Amino acid sequence: EPVLAGALRVAEALGGMLSTWQRSPLQVLARLHVLAAADLIENPDRLGRPRQDEAVARRLELLAELVTGGTSVPGPVQAAVVHGELLALRAFGPGDGVIARAAARLTMIATGLDPKGLAVPEVAFFRRLGTYQEAAEAFASGTSDGVRQWLLFHCEAIETGAKEAVGIADAAGEAR
Repeated sequence: EPVLAGALRVAEALGGMLSTWQRSPLQVLARLHVLAAADLIENPDRLGRPRQDEAVARRLELLAELVTGGTSVPGPVQAAVVHGELLALRAFGPGDGVIARAAARLTMIATGLDPKGLAVPEVAFFRRLGTYQEAAEAFASGTSDGVRQWLLFHCEAIETGAKEAVGIADAAGEAR
C-alpha cells in the first residue's frame, strides 16, 4: 500500500523536522511530499514541488508566516488552520492528506500543545472519516460557519487523540 508506506516514512522522519518546521516550514512541506508520495508519483521531478499556481504559492507563503510566528492564536487553532489549509490547497497532489496531518502534528509539538507528540488525533480522523472530509470541505469553503465547523471538529479530534494516548500508555503499563 503506497499511501501507508509514505505515511510510515513521514512518521519516522517527523522527529528530526521540528526545528526546521519552526523556521522554514515550506522546506519541511517539500520534504514531507518527497516522503509521502515517493511511491505515488511516476515523475520523480515532481516530488517536493507544489503545483505551479500563484494563488497556491501565496497561500503557502501565508501559511509559512503563520507557522514562523505570524500569529498568537492558541496551539489547537493554529494546528487546525495548518491542517485545514493544506487539505484545502491540495498543493502537492498525491500525499496531501498525509502532509496535512504531519504538518498539524508538527504544529501541535511546536506550539507546546503536545510537546512530546504523543496525542493521536488521527484515530479520530479515521474513525469519523465522513465527518473529517465534510469538515475539511467546510473549512475550504472559507465561510465563517465552515471554518468554525472545522475548528471544532479538529479540537475534538485532538482531545480524542490525547485520551487515546493515555489509553495506549495505560495498556503498555499493564502489559509489563
